[in-house]
Amino acid sequence: MKDQDDAHFDSLLPPLRLDRRGFLATTAAAGFSLAAGPVMAQTAITTDAKGLVAGRIEIPTSDGKIPAFRAAPDGKKNLPTIIVVQEIFGVHEYIQDVCRRLAHQGYLAIAPELYARQGDPSKYTEIPKLQAEIVSKVPDKQVIADLDATAAWAAANGGNPDRLGILGFCWGGRQVWLYAAHNPKLRAGAAWYGQLAGDPTELKPKSALAIVNDLKAPVLGAYGGKDAGISQADVDRMRVELAKGSAAAKASRIDIYPEAGHAFHADYRPSYRKAEAEQAWTRMLDWFKQNGL
Repeated sequence: MKDQDDAHFDSLLPPLRLDRRGFLATTAAAGFSLAAGPVMAQTAITTDAKGLVAGRIEIPTSDGKIPAFRAAPDGKKNLPTIIVVQEIFGVHEYIQDVCRRLAHQGYLAIAPELYARQGDPSKYTEIPKLQAEIVSKVPDKQVIADLDATAAWAAANGGNPDRLGILGFCWGGRQVWLYAAHNPKLRAGAAWYGQLAGDPTELKPKSALAIVNDLKAPVLGAYGGKDAGISQADVDRMRVELAKGSAAAKASRIDIYPEAGHAFHADYRPSYRKAEAEQAWTRMLDWFKQNGL
């Protein structure tokens, strides 16, 4: 499939709706609101912030500042750091909750708002419009620079610069592969159903498959066997490329969850699969620990 992206993946889910039953509550006080999306209230997970310092921060960049959500064990320093890379919907409540979950595991978790220069994804209720007006205008070069700035902020604010990891979902899953090929200080990455193939464009010059031999940190991939947007052929090809790539590539692994589709960890959406999501989450935590995080 040419130029796969999360707009295609998410178009396979029920449409976005404007009625309040299709939303989780906004978190305006923290500067973020939940992106409009199909929600299954009975499965949406909420993690409390007891014992944590959690909330909005600003990260200095070369051209100003970008907002981010940070969660960490209260009063702790020299923490292993995990950068959390958003879905196409931005840093909404689900992504913030992932940060809190990681903080309860002892991590400094930070989710930078990587569309800050292009617009506010929470204002959109139609995925094709969000893709056209914001997501498609975000250059990989900008994302890499902002992730570097996030790592620098973490190192100066309680994080251990020698214990840096990254995870990302959907749109963010692809960015994990790219960042693992960029930052030699990264210990490990976890790419949840991130795009692997794709034709080069000016803003997205390389696919994940194209940078395998440049990987500087091992990546754990979590992919659904029934993902209608990422073909099994692409996954198989990635496994072949990893096996003959750099040392970090050879140390990488892709796990397939045969009955899961795309976005199977997104507990606020109908795509959520509890058993697979929990197993993949446990494997990810083990992966980070095995790699010194």
